[in-house]
Amino acid sequence: MDFSRRQFGFGALTGLAFTGLARRVEAAETYRNEVTAYGALAPDPARLLDLPKGFSYQIVSRAGEAMDDGFRAPDNFDGMGCFTAGAGKVALVRNHELSVGGWDKSAAGSSGPLHERLLKLPHFGRSKEGLVFAGGTSTLIVDLASGRMEQQFLSLAGTATNCAGGTTPWGGWLTCEENTVAAPDSSQSHGWVFEIPSAHQGLVQPEPLKAMGRFRHEAACVDPRTGIVYLTEDRDDSLFYRFLPQQPGALARGGRLQALAFLDRDLENDTRNWYGAEFAPRASRAVRWIDMKDVESPGDDLRVRGRARGAVQFARGEGIHQATGTGEVYFTCTSGGAARLGQVMRYVPGAREGFPDETDTPGRLELFVESADTTLFEYGDNLTVSPWGHLIVCEDHAGDARNHLRGITPDGRLYTLARLNMDTELAGACFSPDGQVLFVNAYAPGRTLAIRGPWDSFRV
Repeated sequence: MDFSRRQFGFGALTGLAFTGLARRVEAAETYRNEVTAYGALAPDPARLLDLPKGFSYQIVSRAGEAMDDGFRAPDNFDGMGCFTAGAGKVALVRNHELSVGGWDKSAAGSSGPLHERLLKLPHFGRSKEGLVFAGGTSTLIVDLASGRMEQQFLSLAGTATNCAGGTTPWGGWLTCEENTVAAPDSSQSHGWVFEIPSAHQGLVQPEPLKAMGRFRHEAACVDPRTGIVYLTEDRDDSLFYRFLPQQPGALARGGRLQALAFLDRDLENDTRNWYGAEFAPRASRAVRWIDMKDVESPGDDLRVRGRARGAVQFARGEGIHQATGTGEVYFTCTSGGAARLGQVMRYVPGAREGFPDETDTPGRLELFVESADTTLFEYGDNLTVSPWGHLIVCEDHAGDARNHLRGITPDGRLYTLARLNMDTELAGACFSPDGQVLFVNAYAPGRTLAIRGPWDSFRV
């Protein structure tokens, strides 16, 4: 299959200068492809990000640099969403996975005056020592033609361990706390979802969306047809949730939180395949949804109570994204599978998703990919769906292993798009609205990169 330039409307892509911060690595091959894709990776002279021939990257933002609001760019770049910002510009809303003790990497760093200033601005939680929690989000305004960042500022402060999230059809970013730290360590309980309007200038007044539950949130996606929000949880015994809003598009007005269970109650409710293959690759099962009670969960036991009522168990649910057109929802399970190298699940919403009669035409859960080979796929984390229907998955393998951007075709074949030559994860992959630029983060020391290339040259 060849993608036509006409189909995607891509213009000429110009080469951009290479720059980076990376270690020297051995030349041993770290990947293989099940399809030709974009060909072999070419070594980056700057030893930051290896890409196929014809592709290039540009560093848009670095941790620690001065921002327009007087703070510094916080470190630990994680999940990120891309939004139209008018006149050829995009807004990137970027998470910072910082928590208790992360103040040296925070927007105030070691500056006492900046910490004092932040206390006077809108924020959510503070530590028992009186410091604003280091997590949150920053917003970048980027000119697509030049790749130049025109503005950068804090947009959420005082949250804990903002891992991933998801975009909304109305231009918001749902940022998720992957931390349930509570008082006395903090002035607030944590483990919530917050919404950041992408067009907002400066810090938002934080409002936790408590009806969406308190747990170790990872990521979220909103189905534009129904307004339903699908949510992942990053634990070894996690659940997969959905939120039925009382009013679609107005999440702060509340709604119902539910957990996925199999319609056939005799099936083993464990998709991890750690103790034998109970859920075979490409197997598909009809589902039902269980209403969750006491969703603010002061005991952080939502998943335990859901499991006791028949909810299905997953191995560290992480990145999630919905495919435009098909409506299929994909999410990663980072340590799932018999080899514990990772899985990708595909959820197909039912024709009457969210309605009382939905079990007449139920949604279905499929094990889309399960890895048994580190050179194909290992520890998939954040993911996005490309405009042409491929998954682009960020790897997060701790230690000395290099992490990659992996592509997955609609029929489940794997290929490698990029290789990071830093001892850190890749995160936050998202495409510009025109499909020409793939933005992605190197986690720490944080770098936001813009990747351009001949996307329409893919070959099977």
